[in-house]
Amino acid sequence: MNLDKMFQQGSYRLLLETLAKHRNLRKVMIPFIEKKMYPSVINSDTTGPRQVQEDKYAAAVAMLHSTVRSVDRGIVSKHVLDRMFDVYLDNLMMADRGKLSETWGYDPPSFLVVSPGKLCNLHCTGCYACSDSSAAAKLDFDTFDRILTEKEKLWGSYFTVISGGEPFLWKDNGKDLIDIAAKHSSNFFEVFTNGTLINEETAKRLEQIGNLTPAISVEGFEAETDQRRGKGVHRRILKAFENLRNAGVPFGISVTGTRNNWDIVTSDEFIDYYFNEQGVTYGWLFQYMPIGRKHTLDIMVTPEQRFEMLKRTFHIQRDLKAFIADFWNSGVLSDGCISSGRGGGYMYINWNGDVSPCVFVPYSTHNIIDVYRNGGDLNTVLDSPMMQKIREWQKSYGYLQPADKVNNWFCPCPIRDHHGELLKIIRECGAKGIDPEAEIALNETEYHEGLIQYGKDFDRLSRPLWEEKYVPRKANETRKLEPVK
Repeated sequence: MNLDKMFQQGSYRLLLETLAKHRNLRKVMIPFIEKKMYPSVINSDTTGPRQVQEDKYAAAVAMLHSTVRSVDRGIVSKHVLDRMFDVYLDNLMMADRGKLSETWGYDPPSFLVVSPGKLCNLHCTGCYACSDSSAAAKLDFDTFDRILTEKEKLWGSYFTVISGGEPFLWKDNGKDLIDIAAKHSSNFFEVFTNGTLINEETAKRLEQIGNLTPAISVEGFEAETDQRRGKGVHRRILKAFENLRNAGVPFGISVTGTRNNWDIVTSDEFIDYYFNEQGVTYGWLFQYMPIGRKHTLDIMVTPEQRFEMLKRTFHIQRDLKAFIADFWNSGVLSDGCISSGRGGGYMYINWNGDVSPCVFVPYSTHNIIDVYRNGGDLNTVLDSPMMQKIREWQKSYGYLQPADKVNNWFCPCPIRDHHGELLKIIRECGAKGIDPEAEIALNETEYHEGLIQYGKDFDRLSRPLWEEKYVPRKANETRKLEPVK
């Protein structure tokens, strides 16, 4: 088998299929793929900070190793692998975004986050969505279906993230979440779920459709998870893991980091337990954001803790070869903030149809149900003043800019790291809170002052590292590129 020829001919799918299906070849193929990936990733952006591309390469290698570990264990079925190649690789990874930009005249969003229902069977402390068992608000099937159809037609978008509420409780017109994922078989779905409803039957249905992966929420180990989510929840999560492994469905974890558990969820022991013992393929780390139920700044990770989390995330990716990304600290992997329908980014639609720039920006100027009723579409919201103003801020901060114009992407978030800037846009555009808690927060002076100071403090801590590793030096100076420590 001539691996070089396969790579030169662009036969990425054949190469990866061979890797997935022939265990005896993996030891040879993985180093080869890593070597060939390097110039491809590094040269994909020749204008931005070179160290950013080094970080993206390390994350891609971690994802490769995480996926191979799951395949090695035999916990990914052949059907799911085939569907992942069909949907994830062909539609997502190989899509020519440049041609899409030429076709539509703009760089379209890559995906949407949709929370089709607010209903949840748990009542977690600090829930960003204020969900519980009495919250019945939901999108109807036709609206949900139209959103998914439209984003593919308008943007060439084949990736959809589902949140909630508890997504597996959503049902309308006799159809549930798995039914709608099956209908939109050209899309790959990532579903953020508490995992307690993934029984054997549900896991088998997920294997049959093959285009949905659950990201299951944990807060650490059993004690930390049960403390926030309820007694016995962690044991139910482990049963969901078992059901998914037995069915051959790859799954991930979603972790909320607070000042009380940050060190646990970024520890080597945590990674070993979930990735090596439980068979997790990927992880997302969301630092607690003070929105939603009983929002408070008091359990946010401190700036000092966050800086240590940043360094630990690099260690997990590079040294442990496990893919876990921090929604804020890993801003280098996404070229900064990805909200507001930025090219390659996303917008958020909730159960009431409210469209927000981001899951963690609970303010809206448009409702998709009203937009549809008035003859508009997703582009109506994409072109709205609030979305445009935030995208202008993203560009001013460094998106699509040359390396010497890129600001500190360790502080990528408008609401968390540059709160004053976002607050100004929200007020200028007359945005309203999508829930009572957001409206209350909008008028809390202490809340705004606290977040503004938080952003300044973290920038002060992280900027020296950014300037040392990422800011271009003078032409006559050289610097060794190396992992961030």
